[in-house]
Amino acid sequence: MPVTDPVKLAILDDYQKLALGYADWDKARARGVEITAFDHHLGTLDQAAAVLAPFDAVLLMRERQAMPKALIDRLPNLKFMILTGARAPSLDLAACTARGIPVSNTGTGPSQSSTSELAWTLLMDAARHVTRADRLVRAGGWHGGLEMGTILAGRRLGILGLGKLGAKMAHYAKAFDMEVVAWSQNLTPEKAREGGATLVSKDELLSTSDVITIHLVLSDRTRGLIGAPELARMKKGAVLVNSSRGPIVNEAALIEALRTRHLGAAGLDVYDIEPLPPGHPLTTLDNVVLTPHLGYVADSIFRTFYRDSLENLLAWLDGKPIRVINPEAMGKG
Repeated sequence: MPVTDPVKLAILDDYQKLALGYADWDKARARGVEITAFDHHLGTLDQAAAVLAPFDAVLLMRERQAMPKALIDRLPNLKFMILTGARAPSLDLAACTARGIPVSNTGTGPSQSSTSELAWTLLMDAARHVTRADRLVRAGGWHGGLEMGTILAGRRLGILGLGKLGAKMAHYAKAFDMEVVAWSQNLTPEKAREGGATLVSKDELLSTSDVITIHLVLSDRTRGLIGAPELARMKKGAVLVNSSRGPIVNEAALIEALRTRHLGAAGLDVYDIEPLPPGHPLTTLDNVVLTPHLGYVADSIFRTFYRDSLENLLAWLDGKPIRVINPEAMGKG
């Protein structure tokens, strides 16, 4: 059945205030949809529940706002959800299904290139202290206080996770004349060669790589994969890059390794808590480059996200949802 009652749509976590410009939302307004875009994180579960209670439909920007069962169950009007991207482990899909709430996802655009390019940018910045040098010059300084940079040519890059993103990193590294090794729990020598790397053990990768970059999916197997013992095995002065998910690395151990200069530098796009709280210890360190989870934040990707989101909304209003990732929810509402 087409949806005919007035619909309230919440577009979440539109931090850059761009969502309303990436699709022709007047098509939805013409159908009586009231659209509210939130340009800030909604905060705690209680705060999010209070804000979202009136809404019939919610558009999630990937994992920025977690949607556990405890929150979904407190949204009495929720009938439809749109997820930008293919999946989000922070969304309790089973809870949506139990409530009869269909969830439609979107295409991802060139997100693999976007994320891997950002990871390489972080790697270069951390190796050559570009951000620190920029701040120094702006403050009237020159070379004073800067540590020596690391030339990448001839160095070893260790890639944890040689999927599509990791393989792109291997390709970039070859262009910089780096030696590339890789490890993951299911990686074979053949797959490693196909991805442009040599398979080694995790211990060898940690102890011999000059730069390590993480491209693993967060799961029970990878959560805390890099803790204090693993960081201690890394070469003194090595560079660590994480553009995957924060909890893969033990944050407290990472901070200590950076503080003591056992790690020379790090480039981070992801954190245990996002947005990163003001005054977080990572923000006090001068040997870490921090970006606010920008891996997928690019024009062409957002155009795909919001174009598909509008299509999903209009299809749901017509009673014919598309791109539904929990079809078993259909007919329960």
